[in-house]
Amino acid sequence: MTAPARGRLLVVATPLGNLGDLSPRAARALAEADLVAAEDTRRTLPLLTHLGLSKPLVSSHKFNEAAGLAGLLSTLAGGKTIALVTDGGTPAISDPGHRLVAAAHAAGHAVVAIAGPSAVAAALSVAGFPADRFRFAGFLPAAAAARRRALAALATEPETLVFYEAPHRVLKALDAMIEALGDREAALCRELTKLHEEVLRAPLSAIRASLAARDAIRGEIVLVVAGPGGEGTRAGRERAGTEAVALQAGTEAVAYRVLFAMARELEDGDPRRAVRRLARELGLARAEVKARLAEAGIDPDAA
Repeated sequence: MTAPARGRLLVVATPLGNLGDLSPRAARALAEADLVAAEDTRRTLPLLTHLGLSKPLVSSHKFNEAAGLAGLLSTLAGGKTIALVTDGGTPAISDPGHRLVAAAHAAGHAVVAIAGPSAVAAALSVAGFPADRFRFAGFLPAAAAARRRALAALATEPETLVFYEAPHRVLKALDAMIEALGDREAALCRELTKLHEEVLRAPLSAIRASLAARDAIRGEIVLVVAGPGGEGTRAGRERAGTEAVALQAGTEAVAYRVLFAMARELEDGDPRRAVRRLARELGLARAEVKARLAEAGIDPDAA
């Protein structure tokens, strides 16, 4: 009796936005595939065109993933190779894919990770909060009561928290976070790797105020929120003082000159706003920051 053919399911991470992030291995995987199962074929087709590939495309999203399993498993049973992709990033991370992966395992097919871009990893890498342990919470519920319950359950978790959020719901999500978690330090990462990429690191209330002042909020959003009272929160900065930037006796003046120059650049050359930014980031009073700048030979009022 002939053993059933063993297919291959390639779980392929694709760029969040910048096509330069597509790995050579991911390009080879797409070239090798007999079929591409895509969250949105309209988003995947330009990627294949960019690679000069013409492949059969099948839509596999959260609304049809279960119904489409039989056809995809039949393709695998014929010894074929399927590439599973999402609109951007790694499949099955708050995106469709886990049902097909589980079914492929159960049917004895090879499941291969083609690693690459991930919005979670990208946001954590630029947020500046501890990531040795973190809690990925995905998208919060759309309903207000369910959203409050979800955040209440996370309020005492010690790890850095990571959320995905839609632009039309982000203000409500921030309001709920401030209520449930307190005004923690956070990083809003919007349109990562794309032309209008933005990383805004500030207390939740300041992030909310910045977004609320805009005519429109667009793009894919990842919110990274510091743990309660830990490194990266205002309370943590107050405990750590200048240790957070390694301001030791022999290097303090140099460090403050560098920090002031960076802050001033971020504030479009305005020295007073640069002092306010440093005070906020270091958890110090503005008078204390000005005193330390003076010790470093900088008078921000005359700069």
